[in-house]
Amino acid sequence: MNPFKKLLDERARQTPVGTWVMSASPIVVEAVGCAGFDWGVLDMEHTPLDLMDLVHMLQAVGNTAMLPVVRVPWNDTVLVKRVLDAGAATLLFPFIQNGEEAARAVAAARYPPEGVRGMAGMSRSSRFGTTPDHFRTANGRVCTLLQLETREAMARLEEIAAVPGVDALFVGPGDLSGTMGHVGQLTHPEVMALMADAARRANALGKPIGTVGGNPETVAQYRAMGYDYVAVASDLGLLMRAAQAAAQALRAIDAPVAAPADAAAAAPAPAAPRHEGY
Repeated sequence: MNPFKKLLDERARQTPVGTWVMSASPIVVEAVGCAGFDWGVLDMEHTPLDLMDLVHMLQAVGNTAMLPVVRVPWNDTVLVKRVLDAGAATLLFPFIQNGEEAARAVAAARYPPEGVRGMAGMSRSSRFGTTPDHFRTANGRVCTLLQLETREAMARLEEIAAVPGVDALFVGPGDLSGTMGHVGQLTHPEVMALMADAARRANALGKPIGTVGGNPETVAQYRAMGYDYVAVASDLGLLMRAAQAAAQALRAIDAPVAAPADAAAAAPAPAAPRHEGY
């Protein structure tokens, strides 16, 4: 069984917690994989990650307990084939708008007769031809996650979820907020209300649904809405927050301080930077 599907099956016991990997660095993804996350998205949509880089990333994260989810750049059959042959087993498809696009994504990730994935026996996905009966068993080892990122896609949630082979849904708050006219306001009340409605509808269908938030407090809100698997921030986001906080703290130490007339009037130390994004 696909390990990520197994993780979703066990979500009633514990919510699977993940993060985003934006650095395109094998050493960083290996380090993040040792941090305790259940899963991590290796993002090919918004990073310079190419196919050979992806192989190195998969090799690195394979040394850890973190399960890799590869977000492909687009719902492209040829690219999906290459990513699967490179050894990816769980794919996240961005910007799925309707049932037709969902069916195309599922077909790209599966060998005939269930799909249109091209066959190559000597690939990393078949352990270079050593996996017994690879072509007959590979479809069951693939997990397909579809990302809803617009108001239109959310309206068709049931249609998308009903497509055979769709294993789980994922809501992208960043693009969703932008398409709703709330650019950069990922936790705008209208965005949060639509996200809560999506979780409720997916839960009613019994279809797992996930999302990502910029900080633990926001993720906790998503979890309370009924999201089944959640991610927090990204490797670069976590790095930048810690780096900015350290720089600000050191500059505050060096800054000249005038003795206040009243100790109660002393200004508080600068707060650590807080980001709503990932």
